Amino acid sequence: MKKNNSNIKTEQHSEIDFVPWFRNAAPYINAFRNQIFVIYFSGDVLDDNEFPSLIHDITLLNSLGVKLVLVHGARSQIDKKLKQHAIESQYAHGLRVTNYNTMQLIKEASGSIRIDLEALFSTSLKYTPMAGSQINIISGNYVLAKPKGIIDGVDYLHTGDIRKIDTDSINHSLNAGDVILLSPLGYSPTGEVFNINGEDLATQSSIELNANKLIFIDDSQGILDHNNQLIKDLTTQMLSEIILNTEKKELVRHYQRIIKACESGVKRVHLIDRNIDGSLLIELFTQNGIGSLISTDHLEDIRSANIEDINGVIDLIKPLEESGLLVKRSYEKLETEIHNFYVIERDSKIIGCVAMFIADNQKQAELACMAIKTEYQSQGRGDKLFKHLFKDALKNNIEQIFILTTQATHWFREQGFVKASLEELPDEKQEFYNFQRNSAVYIKSL
Repeated sequence: MKKNNSNIKTEQHSEIDFVPWFRNAAPYINAFRNQIFVIYFSGDVLDDNEFPSLIHDITLLNSLGVKLVLVHGARSQIDKKLKQHAIESQYAHGLRVTNYNTMQLIKEASGSIRIDLEALFSTSLKYTPMAGSQINIISGNYVLAKPKGIIDGVDYLHTGDIRKIDTDSINHSLNAGDVILLSPLGYSPTGEVFNINGEDLATQSSIELNANKLIFIDDSQGILDHNNQLIKDLTTQMLSEIILNTEKKELVRHYQRIIKACESGVKRVHLIDRNIDGSLLIELFTQNGIGSLISTDHLEDIRSANIEDINGVIDLIKPLEESGLLVKRSYEKLETEIHNFYVIERDSKIIGCVAMFIADNQKQAELACMAIKTEYQSQGRGDKLFKHLFKDALKNNIEQIFILTTQATHWFREQGFVKASLEELPDEKQEFYNFQRNSAVYIKSL
């Protein structure tokens, strides 16, 4: 039977779309190799029918050389067992009070989860996403715990706090290519077992292992603003301000964990919605991601360009050159001028640039090659580039910034530039003025 032509075209289009996506993912693949990711998933995630797909995505990370520490929650499984045995959950200050009977059911729930996870990681049937995979998932007594004790008159019994994590043993297994699984349990030198908070365990593990990423996968969409819109990138300072207006104590505790992780050396913390298929891969291997990403500083850095940035700058300005907005520059010319450029770098990619050329009179400078990657326009990045450039111009005692533009006059006027004449430009710029382009002259005094 012949395939329908429309189906063939759809398949070809899908395959063509895959090529640029895979190419764009390459820098992330290279960057993530040998990095440590701590991934926490809640008990609700474990019960989801799509959970095997998440395991497939995690094994893909392992195959790409990422060192993985998995921490699972068990709250929903524990609550279910307590209900089956007609045992009422006891909480104080948001923490479960773990008596002897509750502890036995917690052991059962955690043991069952561990076995199910080991079974999923053992899957290697042909024609499945895990075909040919040979991944060892290792669990053990990595977490040393102590009793939480009596707080405000409440004895928390078998609820504990983390005392220490055996990072040497974990690193040894990670270096061997194994995946580490941590259950929300800790062990004491006296042989006791304590119930500990899974999110706290993931946070502390990421800190002690000096992890590159801490990833939380649960029902949360991420961090939302006052309009209930997802905030994709934010700093710990921004998150601290959000905490001031957050009434839910559990959210406050969670946000405080994130801040603690970042300020203790974890470079990135991600919050990902479990309800979106492939959310882990979308978050890690696309520039915009799908969840909230928190770091101590903004993900974007404005800096002076260097020779390694040339290809990124070319990618930005080429479409503008082809449309006539910018004068074409050869690769060789860019090589000699690259030290005049400033770039916005986001996750090792250049998403914005501008150049400043100081005139012979040392009092004026030309602003040129202003470009922002399409998907990042209208978000204030041009303003940030301007402020950075103007700051450097003032350091160099520049008195005026001028631009030659054909189609962006209104935008520059909004930035404080005023219409000027050709005679107000430096002599060398007047000499080489292109009358065929007939660019408008605008000047801003500093």
